[in-house]
Amino acid sequence: MSLTQTDTPKWQQGSLIEVEITDLSDRADGVGRWNNRVVFVPDTVTGDRALVRLVRVKPQYAYGKVQELLTPSPHRIRPQCIVADKCGGCQWQHIALSHQHQAKEQVIRDAMERLGNIKNPPIAPILSSFSELHYRNKVTYPLQRSENGNVQAGYYRKGSHKLVNLNQCPVQDSRLDPFLAQIKQDIEAQGWSIYNETRGTGKLRHLALRIGRKTGEVLLTLITTDGNLAGIESQAQTWLKTFPDLVGVCLNYNAQRNNVIFGKKTHCIAGKEELEEEFAGLTFYLRPDTFFQVNTETAEALCHFILDKLALTGTETVVDAYCGVGTFTLPLACHAKEVIGIESQESAIAQAQRNAERNQIKNVSFQVGKVENCLSQLEKTPDLVFLDPPRKGCDRAVIETLSQLSPPKLVYLSCRPATLARDLNKLTASGYEVTHIQPADFFPQTSHVEAAVFLARA
Repeated sequence: MSLTQTDTPKWQQGSLIEVEITDLSDRADGVGRWNNRVVFVPDTVTGDRALVRLVRVKPQYAYGKVQELLTPSPHRIRPQCIVADKCGGCQWQHIALSHQHQAKEQVIRDAMERLGNIKNPPIAPILSSFSELHYRNKVTYPLQRSENGNVQAGYYRKGSHKLVNLNQCPVQDSRLDPFLAQIKQDIEAQGWSIYNETRGTGKLRHLALRIGRKTGEVLLTLITTDGNLAGIESQAQTWLKTFPDLVGVCLNYNAQRNNVIFGKKTHCIAGKEELEEEFAGLTFYLRPDTFFQVNTETAEALCHFILDKLALTGTETVVDAYCGVGTFTLPLACHAKEVIGIESQESAIAQAQRNAERNQIKNVSFQVGKVENCLSQLEKTPDLVFLDPPRKGCDRAVIETLSQLSPPKLVYLSCRPATLARDLNKLTASGYEVTHIQPADFFPQTSHVEAAVFLARA
């Protein structure tokens, strides 16, 4: 199919237009232009020429859907997952990995220049993932019942809450695949009710699996509205016997009608409530809801790069803001004189302290509180502040406190280029200079990209 000379496409919903994709957005869509207007088209790649139906139209931009691929891009490949065109878990399985890397580097460059106001940003080639598939060490699957009543687990279709049922997933650690089908069968046999988000009824909401990539230990967690699941204790013991690598079965309670996955309370039903993982030569305890980088090997490689780049001498005082369970705090402590970890969540600090004790690291201390408050109460200016905030970036008060505190060096680790660039704009305006930007591909087959930025007082 192609447009004929008698066709007169209009800038309106439902129209068919011919578009050449010239770029990829940070939200994974292909980007093209039609009559000087921008068109975002999912499931495309730079170099595609496609017939596109407009599905949502604004004055200067629109979203479209591929009606027919007229000329495929040389960067287009065949996805390795049979439901890649339906499942919302991955967006870029149809794109060659080398072009994924180019696109991610460009996303960072665009953010730095347009939002960060940084001319000629010093961006190094991306640190590639050790594996383009089977890299995820943690997965959380929504649970639903099919029309015929069977228990399903998987990811939602793109742009919907309709589940794509999975028995395996090519981006999760392959050692987790055997769990999916068996757990669904056992939930079915137990007769446990499945949560209905529309009505707010039922119990089981999600199935969560976490694995220690180096140790092989697995945690299985059911997220439920309450703990009243008849037979859960005996079923948990059966799972421990069935799966040799399974070290613990937990229940997490979330009765809130929202899209948050984990609730605040987790109870261990059988085995251990945490697994052990090795990272950067250290051992970490991880609970079901612990934040830990999902790509262990690439995060470890980036950690080593950061340490090599900093070349700490053992005389430095370092602050790790947003320290979590000590993922970067403890490796930094192995090379510095003193490290102070700051985190607002008490449970994370408790885990960080246990991880420090497990590794016999004594030159580290932890503070519970807001980053800006803890920074302002430091007795002396640290030599380095390491920042690893959530996707929303640093609060304005944190940037202002850093400007006043004025440590000689900063390292900012971010998983969202837009908020990273926003914060860098403020930091450079206060006297810092960006000296190096190191992208890292923690999430192959998706548009997500991590970046470590090194800053020094100008």
